[in-house]
Amino acid sequence: MGTKNNVTEFVLFGLFQSREMQYVCFVVFSLFHVLTILGNLLVIITINASKTLKAPMYFFLSHLSFANMCYPSATTPKMITDTFVERKTISFNGCMTQLFSAHFFGGTEIFLLTAMAYDRYVAICRPLHYTTIMGQWKCGLLAGASWVAGFLHSILQTLLTVQLPFCGPNEIDNFFCDVHPLLKLACADTYVVGLIVVANSGMISLVSFIILIISYVVILLNLRRQSSEGRRKALSTCGSHIITVILVLVPPMFMYIRPSTTLAADKLVILFNIVMPPLLNPLIYTLRNNEVKNAMRKLFRVQGSTGEK
Repeated sequence: MGTKNNVTEFVLFGLFQSREMQYVCFVVFSLFHVLTILGNLLVIITINASKTLKAPMYFFLSHLSFANMCYPSATTPKMITDTFVERKTISFNGCMTQLFSAHFFGGTEIFLLTAMAYDRYVAICRPLHYTTIMGQWKCGLLAGASWVAGFLHSILQTLLTVQLPFCGPNEIDNFFCDVHPLLKLACADTYVVGLIVVANSGMISLVSFIILIISYVVILLNLRRQSSEGRRKALSTCGSHIITVILVLVPPMFMYIRPSTTLAADKLVILFNIVMPPLLNPLIYTLRNNEVKNAMRKLFRVQGSTGEK
């Protein structure tokens, strides 16, 4: 298919047409974005500065927090600045960059959650071999593989979209460039591309969700062999992971496991997926984890002592 593009920019409709609602969005999502960056940055600094948070789980958590900082940053700043603009436009190249970035960090997030589930499985189901199996090299390999898998997922999604001809119209009923609205604008048959999108995004989300739920069911069944204290600690950790899995994976399954169509609820679903998990994850992983909370207290005490001197 020869690519013929008469479109050099896209017009984004945003979340709301009402000027009052746009101002509300500016305040709310600016606050959410700042809290997301600060919260995840605090988790990363705490893990890297602490001498007690050296377990593989915290290594993966630092990678997840970095992905959580980058994922909303691919779309939210543009959405926030657009609240002051009457005609919300994005260049063709900017649109493709936004599409790649959102799927890269979103996909990496899913693969990191899978690596974290494997770590919890080994820790609880094979505790005597845990340090041997989850060595530094293995953890690095799993984290690196998660980023590579996220890149491959995203580059395929982007290449499928960028080669389509866009002849007009160029209006996207969304607040950022996502694959379904772009397929709708292409002046070509996108049936095959739509199926590949379902296989690439929808099935990754669904298969990952099934694998993660099965792994946590197996983990919970194996908790019967643990002491009451071990059970309590494992349940707290696994509970945090399960909450995150549901928050991260349910919206993409809704969005991408169906054929290439757009629904009225799509904007709110994908907005929830972009904004809420990265915002809530620092709270989910710290409020339920005494080791992280204690490490943060020590970090603040050290900083306070340094400031006094």
